[in-house]
Amino acid sequence: MKIICVGLNYHDHNKEMNRAPSSEEDDPVLFMKPDTALLSGDKNDFYIPDFSSEIHYEAELVIKINKVGKNIAERFAHRYYEEISLGIDFTARDIQAELKKKSLPWEISKAFDNSAVVGRFVHKDLYVKPINNLDFRLEINGKTVQSGNTSGMIHPVDKIIAYASRFFTLKTGDLIFTGTPAGVGRVAIGNNLVGSIENDQLFEVKIC
Repeated sequence: MKIICVGLNYHDHNKEMNRAPSSEEDDPVLFMKPDTALLSGDKNDFYIPDFSSEIHYEAELVIKINKVGKNIAERFAHRYYEEISLGIDFTARDIQAELKKKSLPWEISKAFDNSAVVGRFVHKDLYVKPINNLDFRLEINGKTVQSGNTSGMIHPVDKIIAYASRFFTLKTGDLIFTGTPAGVGRVAIGNNLVGSIENDQLFEVKIC
């Protein structure tokens, strides 16, 4: 399986990171994580790696692909996933900043081991609201640090699937991280992170 991630997909996050605004007319920004980045399940420990002193959380809706697809039309994209979850795209922000200054690829700041937390998957029809209008949040030690709604995506889920399938054959079990809203920040040893969609807790991660 592969992990496809979308960057720059919420206006409020782009603003907080001092990035140029994106629009629906722009193509989605994609990057990849290997399967070794996956940290999945209801409860997990995340160990801060020794190569970074500034690991940031980024909570994101995650889609699981349920069948093989290539060059998928956007109007048919909803047929290629049934399960969703919430995840964290952990980022070594200090490394990423240095690489960006040098105009170098920044995979090592995003794709390192255990950098892709994925919670318990649930059927997309579990919620009365459509996938493009779901509330989600991330709490640290009981305090909400990120709160978003999928309606805030610049590129909605079906468009992301259609676009990604132009370049990559999507296979059963592939995961798509759909971008993060504002509120990203640094984690510290002892933090307890809890992620929820529509008040349904899907993961808990302890920072070690």
